[in-house]
Order: sequence, then structure tokens, then C-alpha cells
Amino acid sequence: MSTTVSSAGSPAFCSIREAAWALGVAESEVCRLIRAGVLPTVRRRSRLVVPVSALARLLPAPVEGVAL
Repeated sequence: MSTTVSSAGSPAFCSIREAAWALGVAESEVCRLIRAGVLPTVRRRSRLVVPVSALARLLPAPVEGVAL
């Protein structure tokens, strides 16, 4: 019997590079947001990662009725 835990959906954290891509800014801008205390980070295995929930708060809300 296996007791592995699978993550359902997306990961709970993303790298600084992934956060920059999601926000549409440079990595240096994400680092500035981290230093300013706007974007929290967590240390995972000696790397700084951004919680996806914190990143989602900075993303603009989708506009209803606009087709891409």
C-alpha cells in the first residue's frame, strides 16, 4: 500500500522568476516588492519562494465580458 501524497492542482509556491513572469515584470521588480514587504517569501530548501496565494492578491481581477 502506498502512502504518497499527491498535490492536487498547482503548486503552493513559485520561484521569483515565475512570479515575475506571472506579474509581467522583471525579476528585479519582484525582488524590490519582496524588500518593500509587499510580497512575502518563504525559504524552501535554501531557496526563496513566493506563496501563490500572496501572488494572486497582486494579480488584477479578470474583467467580465472581455474575450481574449
